[in-house]
Amino acid sequence: MSAAAQGTSKATHGDVASKKKKGPGALATAYLVIYNVVMTAGWLVIAVGLVRAYLARGSYHGLYYSIEKPLKFFQTGALLEILHCAVGIVPSSVVLTGFQVLSRVFLTWAVTHSVREVQSEDSVLLFVTAWTVTEIIRYSFYTFSLLNHLPYLIKWARYTFFILLYPMGVTGELLTIYAALPYVQKTGLYSVTLPNKYNFSFDYYTFLILVMISYIPLFPQLYFHMLRQRKKVLGRTEDYSKVE
Repeated sequence: MSAAAQGTSKATHGDVASKKKKGPGALATAYLVIYNVVMTAGWLVIAVGLVRAYLARGSYHGLYYSIEKPLKFFQTGALLEILHCAVGIVPSSVVLTGFQVLSRVFLTWAVTHSVREVQSEDSVLLFVTAWTVTEIIRYSFYTFSLLNHLPYLIKWARYTFFILLYPMGVTGELLTIYAALPYVQKTGLYSVTLPNKYNFSFDYYTFLILVMISYIPLFPQLYFHMLRQRKKVLGRTEDYSKVE
């Protein structure tokens, strides 16, 4: 955050800052707290399901089937986050939030659900584990922030664990899409061929390849954005502790 100017500009800056810091109203805050608590609990259910399945089987292979239903439900529930941004009760970018949420919903339904052959792939467990840890931390962070009682440990985890979890999740996602390609090509899943009355064609196989390619420019942007945020948030905390 830049230093405040002196005199009148300082007062003006303070007024603007206070307006920007204004959060949602009491009703919206109550709703957001409930939403984030439910989502935190949901991803905890997924985490417990993974651990229980692993202990019961003694193997990490095929653990997806043990948490398939709650994963679909709670990942799809994240679509509400786009609505939160659109109506203004959350001050995040609709475009950025939409991209992040829709990409995961797409992978959940249009790839993993639709191509059953990939559900036993280890890459699915890779991104599911990354998502689960990330979302437990993220929704906990939002919950405590809304309650104005954010423990430093959760803040630190929010801006530190992504260093490993983001690459881990992206690797799992890409490997899962790659594993789905042969089955999509063989079955013609979601593809539309000519001739048809709409004079329109769509090759889902090619679309998946383009999705994979899109990770090349997009992932580094998101990753380095989080690194900058980490330096901004945790660096500021460290500076305060040094002053004290």
